[in-house]
Amino acid sequence: MFATASRRVFQNVASASACTNNLTAFFPVRCMSSIPSTMKAAVVREVGDAHALKVETDFPTPELKAGGVIVKNQFAGINFIDTYHRKGLYPRDLPFVGGQEGGGTVAAVSDEAAAQGIKVGDPVAYSVFGSYAQYTAVPAAKLLPVPDGVGLDVATSCVVQGLTAHYLTSSAHADLIKEGEWCLIHGVGGGTCQWAAQMAKLRGFKVIGTCSKGKSDIAKTLGCDELIVLDEVPGASYEDYESVDIVSRVMEVTDGKGCKAVIDGIGKSTVDISINSLAHRGIFISFGNASGAVPAFPVLRLIGKSAYVTRPKLLDYTVDRAELVSRADEIFGWLKDGKLNVSVDCAFPLDEAAEGHLYLEAGKSKGKVLYKID
Repeated sequence: MFATASRRVFQNVASASACTNNLTAFFPVRCMSSIPSTMKAAVVREVGDAHALKVETDFPTPELKAGGVIVKNQFAGINFIDTYHRKGLYPRDLPFVGGQEGGGTVAAVSDEAAAQGIKVGDPVAYSVFGSYAQYTAVPAAKLLPVPDGVGLDVATSCVVQGLTAHYLTSSAHADLIKEGEWCLIHGVGGGTCQWAAQMAKLRGFKVIGTCSKGKSDIAKTLGCDELIVLDEVPGASYEDYESVDIVSRVMEVTDGKGCKAVIDGIGKSTVDISINSLAHRGIFISFGNASGAVPAFPVLRLIGKSAYVTRPKLLDYTVDRAELVSRADEIFGWLKDGKLNVSVDCAFPLDEAAEGHLYLEAGKSKGKVLYKID
């Protein structure tokens, strides 16, 4: 379905018109209109807490590059990995524009991109650095055309969280879990793992989800076979993973066998729970650090069940355009068929960049959190 949409969106080559502003002096381009030389962007100049994310109104607009486009953003996704960059846990060169997930319309097209049929005005979503801004330079190979019937807010939500959930439930487990076997997914009341719980069910796995009481209303709609509802940490919105003996409950539900796969984006607070909930020859998939980075542990911890552990990242599961499009094709197909529901929690104005990060880090989200960019 996505491949069909891709062909439809990329059929028409944009007509040539010279872009006379400062985007590039070397490649003839096609432009929506005059693109300003500076733009609004949420910028990190020194790593730190959420307030290190500063909104600037005169940040240089990115230049159009050969083989790329400029996207005028309408939405940018807020993801935990963005907070790791901001804090310096995952270092980046300073200064940088935050974000790596966006959606909007194509505002300028290089000759090479136009030759692929990409035209000004196309609705697209993408994942590259620098999405917390009015404009982002995106290689054509990274663009995902948005099919008819899928809103830009939903499409933007698909790019990091949707694709992450897809590889977690289809590939990262290395086929160590089969249809009808148990999968434990932490934090199904939040963003990525709302997607993952639904996709795991579509794959035929039996799913145990964990969530906080405050998010149980959302979690109950996801189709989990068993939902373990946890108290919230006093004064916060995220789960208290010590409030319930999760391992005992998992063993009870699975008749003492444990789970063949555990998908864990929580990190420090759940690493012991995850490892102890594994079945023999099960796999611990640690993909996030919402509660803090997973501490180092001796590999001998895995010997009792001959267990596996992996720490994957999205880039290694979208290594080329074919893999990217294949995953997006399946996700958009599920969306259009009504098999997958996406919950967009809220959209902060870009001017409230720090507030968006604070909201996510406080564990308040019940779905995707976005910036709305004007």
